[in-house]
Amino acid sequence: MVIEDRVIRSFRERWNLLVVLGPTASGKTGLAIRLARGIGGEILSADSRQVYREMDLGTGKDLSEYGQGGGAVTVHLIDICDPAEEFNVFAFQKLFYPCFQEILRRGKIPILTGGTGLYLDSVLRGYRMPAVPENQRLREKLAGEGMESLRRRFRSLCPDVHNTTDLLERKRLIRAIEIAEFSREHPHAAEPPVTVSPLVIGIRCDRNDLRRKIILRLQRRLEAGMIDEVRRLHDRGIAWERLESFGLEYRYISLYLQQKITWEEMFQTLNTRIHQFAKRQETWFRRMEKSGVLIRWIDGADEDAARGLIAGLTE
Repeated sequence: MVIEDRVIRSFRERWNLLVVLGPTASGKTGLAIRLARGIGGEILSADSRQVYREMDLGTGKDLSEYGQGGGAVTVHLIDICDPAEEFNVFAFQKLFYPCFQEILRRGKIPILTGGTGLYLDSVLRGYRMPAVPENQRLREKLAGEGMESLRRRFRSLCPDVHNTTDLLERKRLIRAIEIAEFSREHPHAAEPPVTVSPLVIGIRCDRNDLRRKIILRLQRRLEAGMIDEVRRLHDRGIAWERLESFGLEYRYISLYLQQKITWEEMFQTLNTRIHQFAKRQETWFRRMEKSGVLIRWIDGADEDAARGLIAGLTE
């Protein structure tokens, strides 16, 4: 169903980005696609694993959805690098802005959707992430410091740090300090090239309903060949250690294929870990709200509710 022209015009006057977020298995991708058809939009994926080629079932790309139920919907920022390559929030931001601007230039509405909170937040709160050269002098100075000393130094530079994983591993922590020092000395480096004015729609899910959806989706993906997908990736040269680093499906299926756990252990552990992941996503979204991101919540991936929300806000 096409959204009324007056609503689209009013939307463009207030916002230049529509965001659909929610926990895993909440139906956010399908809702974003349906809204894209109605509002004349293109999808920008904010998923840290869907960027990798040949990782389809385990990441939930559901590529067929983009061509079902009407005209094909264009999607960006998936299938853009090899699983052997590293990808991070810096790379995501670097690719997001040119895609975002190009969609706007073509008269379309960018729709950002995905479950990687860090990627979403980097756009919605405009993280400044400059391309920072190595500072060998600083690295030599930090080489003799212990982890606690390094953490204190980093926190003094970034008291509102949003990625605490940098505090756990020495190499990443030193790099984070290096970036923070550079940013302090170059305060205008890497400012976002364009102002993002987002309307953010969040999907709120009943806990029991989400649990059922997660179990059903896991069963369907296993039946569709998710184990074979992981086996093929390993057979073509992706090391088990690398596959395990992707977490969730790739970690536990890799352990199963190495005969370190049984099929039953793989399924039950995956089911538990995916539920825990959904809770962590919800916690991240609440943290985004506390940091100033306005999220307008709807119950379930309800297209009528989303359309009504958009129409009501544009009146």
